[in-house]
Amino acid sequence: MKSSFPYCWLPLALVAVAMTPTGATACPFCSAVSMTLAEELKASDAAVIARLVDRPPVADPSGATGAPAKSTFEIVKVLKGDKLLAGKKKIEILFFGTQEPGTQFLLYGVDPKDLAWGTPTAMTDRGIEYMEKIATLADAPAERLAFFQEYLEDEDPLLSGDAYSEFAKAPYADVALLKGRMHHDRLLRWVQDAKVSPSRRGLYFTMIGICGEPEDVPMLEELIRNDDRQTRTALNAMIAAYLTLKGPDGMPLVEDLFLKNDKSEYLDTYSAIVALRFLGQETTIVPKERLVEALKHMLDRPQLADLVISDLARWQDWSAMDKLVALFKNANEESSWVRVPVVQYLRACPDPKAKEYIDELAKIDPDAVKRANSFFPLVGGPGAPPTATAATPPAQDTQAAAAGSGPGAPSEVFQQAVPQKAQTVGAVDPKPDQKVEDGQKAEEKPAAAVAKESASPPSAGGELKWTVLGTLAAAALVLATYTIAARGKRAAPVR
Repeated sequence: MKSSFPYCWLPLALVAVAMTPTGATACPFCSAVSMTLAEELKASDAAVIARLVDRPPVADPSGATGAPAKSTFEIVKVLKGDKLLAGKKKIEILFFGTQEPGTQFLLYGVDPKDLAWGTPTAMTDRGIEYMEKIATLADAPAERLAFFQEYLEDEDPLLSGDAYSEFAKAPYADVALLKGRMHHDRLLRWVQDAKVSPSRRGLYFTMIGICGEPEDVPMLEELIRNDDRQTRTALNAMIAAYLTLKGPDGMPLVEDLFLKNDKSEYLDTYSAIVALRFLGQETTIVPKERLVEALKHMLDRPQLADLVISDLARWQDWSAMDKLVALFKNANEESSWVRVPVVQYLRACPDPKAKEYIDELAKIDPDAVKRANSFFPLVGGPGAPPTATAATPPAQDTQAAAAGSGPGAPSEVFQQAVPQKAQTVGAVDPKPDQKVEDGQKAEEKPAAAVAKESASPPSAGGELKWTVLGTLAAAALVLATYTIAARGKRAAPVR
């Protein structure tokens, strides 16, 4: 995984996850940077392969020659929208490319009443064959991914980038369906190739975790131990693959290198935490109790303890309550930001003692307690009834939330708000200079698609359940945004 923004914005990504509908989400260690060709095809009303026939002379940059002339394209193959084209043979659109006549392009059109064509994308013969297959590709996840797998690291950058994005956007459970059909040896070669981009290595490590063999463990351990920054890119996915294959026996290595070790760099430590979150949310390889035990080592590092407090609450480990209270009381200028997360943890804890602690801590640092409460004031301490807001869900959901808002209910807060498959906490946008490499084209959402989405109401039922208790989980996640931004002490590591 690679980061292009200061780490202090990572909590915002967590909040986005908390407010995302429960359900399957994308590859936890990948960074899809554009709509896939299949997504654009689905969102468009028409799509064709067309050959450039005539291109007018390059217009005067000063604009003195008036409006630029249009270029003429001859339709070679219709991928979608036969009826809308009604036998049309040529298309005239503005085109500012430098390709010579005879070059073939992919064009998407939107608006059935008056087709508006987007920017043409130059295509090779292999690319045209790829698009023709996509147009008839089955919906079955395993079959789709088996097809795209063949284009990972393809010599055509458009196809390799598109295939990568298909995997990056696929739920982990769908990728796992491909286990018996993955190219194991090819994946091993790619993760050890320094020329492969970090985000793609993240995907390949994830796939090795699915199809890997015990014989792969020494290689992964060697990579994890390696001090070379380039070799250890995509560390979070690397650790996840290692633990997936090694199981609980691999936990001591991760703890010693990244969690217990106060010399470990911030980004390495955070990568290990992300890997453990993934294992706890997507697999049962390592018992959740063992993962929690590992995360609690971070409480011995006060400056970074806030990274795991919400995880402890979400996984309902209340055994750390006394230690967290001690962290609050002993916080100094270098660790004072831990106080708000501690209060949020106590607010989620069902133990009546938590309320007593909050009252006690309010006497020590009333501002910290006030800030913890002010993020989402509609939710009080443990047992407090919810207050209706604009985010209140339908009546049946509100009643369910209220019915469970008494003593004991806060222990379920983090489970309700954070999706059980919230792997995307580890995914961040790639650097601008890597977007072409990984996605090959900027995201251009067709106008028709935007209009349709704007007009479509949110899906009902289980897709979007904004429970009042759910906002508490979001509060526990957003609190890091305040604390990190306020102190501005950690560097902004970029990998």
